[in-house]
Amino acid sequence: MNLTELNSTATAMVAPGKGILAADESSGTIKKRFDAIGVESTEANRRDYREMLFRSKEAMSQYISGVILYDETIWQDAKDGMPLIKLIEESGAIPGIKVDEGTQALPMCPGELVTVGLDKLAERLKKYYERGARFAKWRAVIDIGSGIPSITAISVNAHALARYAALCQAAQIVPIVEPEVLMDGGHDIDRCFDVTQRVLNKTFQELRVQRVALEGMVLKPNMAVAGKKSPKKASVEEVAEKTVRMLKACVPAAVPGIAFLSGGQSDEEATAHLNAMHKLGPLPWGLTFSYGRALQAAPQKAWSGKAENVAAGQRAFSHRARMNGLAAKGEWASSLEKKAA
Repeated sequence: MNLTELNSTATAMVAPGKGILAADESSGTIKKRFDAIGVESTEANRRDYREMLFRSKEAMSQYISGVILYDETIWQDAKDGMPLIKLIEESGAIPGIKVDEGTQALPMCPGELVTVGLDKLAERLKKYYERGARFAKWRAVIDIGSGIPSITAISVNAHALARYAALCQAAQIVPIVEPEVLMDGGHDIDRCFDVTQRVLNKTFQELRVQRVALEGMVLKPNMAVAGKKSPKKASVEEVAEKTVRMLKACVPAAVPGIAFLSGGQSDEEATAHLNAMHKLGPLPWGLTFSYGRALQAAPQKAWSGKAENVAAGQRAFSHRARMNGLAAKGEWASSLEKKAA
């Protein structure tokens, strides 16, 4: 393992004013997104859509540091025969790959899930590295509900995340460690804060046990937010303050950076929360975004599967990327959204 190289990749992934595009929707998830805009989810349509994003020069070169790909996409070629992964490299962004294989029910823990995909992961990572991937992603899903999460679900998922991270580093690939505490449900922000803190503490304990070099990874956590069904919605300032407090308590300064997931927040909420965190003074690590839906909902709608809408889709993508790029430096203002509209 060359830690210097892993650290410089991780640092580039969280460069000031840039963030990571999560374009790693599984076939099932992208079908839902395409259904919403009336587009059939064929391999050609998925390729055309992602090619549109990766060819967005302004967004990709100025505001996107890396792209998380799905297995199908990393092997696909653009319409003109250029590998999609090459489009990403040429824009100056770093290609990455989602390597987990989804979730299964966790035995003896009703209503809880464990992420699978460790079998043969070492061989898969080798192939992805040869193809050009320099970082990977694995998502653990923790739900908040009556009597859950259990210590079992937290421990099992933290253990799998750490095993994945160690395998990545052995393959000279930077692991994005993503323990996501879901914002479904009716819990308030304090319950989210409490559960996320427990999850992060357990995750870092496991990472140390499995000798993962913290300098060569990126953390992708949820923010401290109230559940979607909660009657008590937290203000932007409260989300920022509690999230930063939680991360300072749990995340060692050795980690080069933290790239948030949007987790079902609206486009503007995700941007506003990130921006507010940067107003809270110097932080021990880089703090940026790794959004999927919050970067893509607008371009998907603008594109709607029509070749003549590609330019409009790219403008919508560039706008959201720029807004989040500004938020990642604490320079965003809601008036900038209105100006663009």
